[in-house]
Amino acid sequence: MNKLILFSFLLSLNTTIFAQSVKLGKYELLANKISLTKVKIAGKAAVRIIKDTTVKKVDEPTFAKLEGTDFKNGTIEVKVLSKLLSNAPEFARGFIGIAYRITQDNATYESIYIRPTNGRSEDQVRRNHSIQYYAYPDWKFDKLRKESAEAFEAYADMQLNKWITIRIEVKENIAKLFLDKNKQPSLFVNTPKDVIAKSGGIGLWVDIGTEGFFTDLKITKID
Repeated sequence: MNKLILFSFLLSLNTTIFAQSVKLGKYELLANKISLTKVKIAGKAAVRIIKDTTVKKVDEPTFAKLEGTDFKNGTIEVKVLSKLLSNAPEFARGFIGIAYRITQDNATYESIYIRPTNGRSEDQVRRNHSIQYYAYPDWKFDKLRKESAEAFEAYADMQLNKWITIRIEVKENIAKLFLDKNKQPSLFVNTPKDVIAKSGGIGLWVDIGTEGFFTDLKITKID
């Protein structure tokens, strides 16, 4: 009995809940190749997402997927905060963003993410790679950069350890990314010609070396 009381007391001290599914507002999130926890950070209820260390490739379906969401055109908005893990590799950039139009089996989707460490780099080339679009599985960042340099990346001022509002507006083959309260998009994308706009799920996405936090998720669908 005493051991049970002690265990219950210690459990009550930990406000982080480890699970394969948690709620963020009205949305149920399901873990896919990530660890998913519910936390409080800077006074906000949020979810904390870290990529599964067994996934070695980049630009993979490493996200918390919204259960029962069917999205083709509309707006996805969420506040994100990115930190680097203590064991993050040198090339980690705080990768964090949104995946959308995810098929049921996670075989194809589109994504836009940010690299917060690049936003204030003293290397102009890195600055130019602050924002990234990609389409899984055929159009990852390296292929897009090689075949369509600058068409799927952009610069914007950003940094780690700070809440950033990401808003993605998509309609058919056009995607726009807005940051914070900016009225003009920081990235305007015409998707690759063989990427067909289709209805699918939404995911909160991170990549290697990132401790990602998400809150205030809002979704508006249009026909």
